[in-house]
Amino acid sequence: MPLSNDIILRPRFKWSVAENPEIVLDRLEQSGKISTDFVVSRVDPHIFIRIPKPKQHFWSPQLHLEIIKNADNGALVHGLFGPNPTVWTMFMFVHFVAAILIIAISIWLYTAVSLGQELLLPLLLLMVLILLWVSLYIMGRLGKRKGTQEMKNLHGFMKNALKDF
Repeated sequence: MPLSNDIILRPRFKWSVAENPEIVLDRLEQSGKISTDFVVSRVDPHIFIRIPKPKQHFWSPQLHLEIIKNADNGALVHGLFGPNPTVWTMFMFVHFVAAILIIAISIWLYTAVSLGQELLLPLLLLMVLILLWVSLYIMGRLGKRKGTQEMKNLHGFMKNALKDF
């Protein structure tokens, strides 16, 4: 599975199969019951394939599949790789807080410049927050790199479970 775009943190893919969605869902669910390397859970037309807890690390990805009915009586598999939802939510929350603080401190800096006040503190805080923002991006990229082999394993498991389709 090639990761064509290096910028994205949560790669996505689509795959058409010529089988009924319910059969695809059942096949994936049955494959998960046999496997010891992956944990498969199903919620309606959604399948979540994860690494077992003892083998997980902070950046371990999961594969979320949504299997929907295609126009030609087949199924369309929408896949999304991403970190654990708790990790992703925390990561996005920190980004959001950093963005709000950058905006607020930029306003403070602009006001200080306009009023001729001391610029050292707002400028220093702005630089620290920008460094935080860049470090968050780098951490996300390093986490993606660390989880790349696991992403390939998850994708291979899915392909192997659906190889007859």
